[in-house]
Amino acid sequence: MAATYPYISGPGNISLMVNHLRKSFPQIVNSETVKKLGIAPNNESSVISVLQFVNVLDKEGKQTAAGITAFSKHNQADFENEFRELVATAYKSLFDLHGEGMWRLESDDLITFFRTTDKTGAAIGQRQAGTFKTLANLSGFGDLVTLKSLPAKANGNAIKSKTVQKKTALPEPLKSHSNNFTSSVAPLSSNNFGLTVRIEINLPADGSKETYDNIFKSIKENLLNG
Repeated sequence: MAATYPYISGPGNISLMVNHLRKSFPQIVNSETVKKLGIAPNNESSVISVLQFVNVLDKEGKQTAAGITAFSKHNQADFENEFRELVATAYKSLFDLHGEGMWRLESDDLITFFRTTDKTGAAIGQRQAGTFKTLANLSGFGDLVTLKSLPAKANGNAIKSKTVQKKTALPEPLKSHSNNFTSSVAPLSSNNFGLTVRIEINLPADGSKETYDNIFKSIKENLLNG
């Protein structure tokens, strides 16, 4: 027994097709059109069936008068209002049963309705429910059901900026001293990464001013200006 209500395994494809037709609506829309657009591979005919069911397309794939009225609306709210009328008319039995509440029915309630009406199994009922939910979303109820985009490819040339804590060996003249003193060098930078260098210096307890001057002179010459 043929199902009364349409269904598709990937309902997000309906959103993709409708959004495309709002921008550009060919004179004839058929499975070949959907295939050329790369939408719903192996399910092109199901997309056409849904559009015909809600009276956007006629049996020949031409835009209906009601379809022209809806898809000529540029404003989102205006389009949703017109498209809602098409869906409500197509799903008249569901609307008669639940009224305006049909737009926000839970999946289980929709599946029960479709399975009872068409005497279908659970898998088909779920697809019919998913198809209706997508049409309801396009009518302004809830978030649009869309296909997940492919993850963006990583840029091999991009280098993440990070801070590195690094111990740096002191120049030879400074290794023999034995008093604790800590000095921080301002972060170094380049176009690709940031680097923070922390230097630990041991100063002699009985060193003269000349000794200290030589130590810091050596740091300047060997580390800061190197």
